[in-house]
Amino acid sequence: MHFLINKNTLINHLNLVSRAISNFSPLPAYSGIKFETKDSRLYLTGSDSDISIETYINSDTDEKNYLEIKKDGAIVIDARNILDIIRKIDSSVVELEILDGCTIAITGGSSKIQLIGMYANEYPVLDFKVLENNFDIKSDLLKLIINQTLFATSDKETRPVFTGLNFEYSNNNLYVTGTDGYRLAKKVISIDGLFDFNITIPRRSLNEVIKSLENHEMVKIALSESKIQFIFDNTIIQTRLIDAKFPETNKLIPTQFSTEVIFNLTDIMKSIDRASFIKNDDISLIKLEVSEEKCILSSKSQEVGSIVETIDTFDFKGEPLTISFNGRYVLEALKTIKNEKVIFKFAGDMDRFIIQEYDNADLTQLILPVKTY
Repeated sequence: MHFLINKNTLINHLNLVSRAISNFSPLPAYSGIKFETKDSRLYLTGSDSDISIETYINSDTDEKNYLEIKKDGAIVIDARNILDIIRKIDSSVVELEILDGCTIAITGGSSKIQLIGMYANEYPVLDFKVLENNFDIKSDLLKLIINQTLFATSDKETRPVFTGLNFEYSNNNLYVTGTDGYRLAKKVISIDGLFDFNITIPRRSLNEVIKSLENHEMVKIALSESKIQFIFDNTIIQTRLIDAKFPETNKLIPTQFSTEVIFNLTDIMKSIDRASFIKNDDISLIKLEVSEEKCILSSKSQEVGSIVETIDTFDFKGEPLTISFNGRYVLEALKTIKNEKVIFKFAGDMDRFIIQEYDNADLTQLILPVKTY
C-alpha cells in the first residue's frame, strides 16, 4: 500500500471511523483502524464488534480532496497513534507507504515517521453489504427523533433493553421510545410505505450516528433481525441490535387526567432550573403546588436551605394538585420541546404525568413522581 492524501481529508475520515473504537476493545486489532486501498479508493474501517464504521475516499486530483494511490494494499494502525501523528504533521499532503508488511512510513513536510502496525488479515472480517430491507429518511428528521427520545434511555447495564431506543413501525407510523424505568420519551412520526419492524438500537450507537450526520440530506436505514446500518455519502455505520423484547409501554401512558396546566416554556424551564439548585443526595427534588389561584415550585434541604418559585402566568384546568418530581428529569424533557407553550397533564398527585407540546401530541414525555414523607 502506498498513497498520498490531503491531510485534512484524512483527519476528517479518521475522526469518523475512530468513533467506533472503544478503549476496552475485545481484540487487539479493534484498537486500530484498518487502511485498505483498492478499486481507486482508500477504505478506512473502525470497530469494537458492537458498532462498526466504514468510509471510503475516492481518488481525486482536486487539492481539497486530493488522493493519489500508487499501490494497493492493507494494514491496521493503532487509532490513537495515527490520529496524533497526522494532526501534528506540518504539511497539507501526507504520504503513507507500507515498508515490510506491518511497518508503515508516514511522510509529510520535514517529518518522517515509521509505525509498527498489524497485518490486515488479523483484522476481523466485517460484512458491510447493504441489507435487503431498507428505507430512506431525512437526516434532520432522524436527528430530531433521536435527540427528543435518547436522553430517556438508561446508562446502566442492569436492564440491557433499557439502554437502547426502540423503533417500531406499524400502521404507517414510526414509534420511537426510550425509557429508563423512571421516565419515558415517545415520538410518533407518520411515514407511508415502510415494512413492519420492531427493533431496539443501543444508545451508544445512536449517539455516534447523530454526531456523524451534520450535513447529509438523506440517510438510508437498512436492517435485519440482528443488525442495522445507517448509510450516507460514502459511509456505513453498522451496529448490532439489542437482543431482548422491549416492554409494552403504551399502557404506561395515562389517557385521562384530573389536572392540566399550560406554561410558557421559557418561564417553567427557568423556574425549575433555579429550584434544582438545591439537591438532596444529588437529586433535585421539587414540589409543585398548583391550583386556579397559584402555581408554586419549591425545594429545600437541611444542609443547603430552601427556594420558592412563584409562576404568575399559567393556564389551569381541573383539580388542585401537589406533586413532587425529579427536577433533572423534567428539565431534560422540556429541552426537547419546540413550541413556545408546554402542557403538563396530571392523573393524580401520586401518578405518572406527561409533558407535551401545546396542540401537538406527536411527542410525549412521561415522568414518575417522587414520594415524599
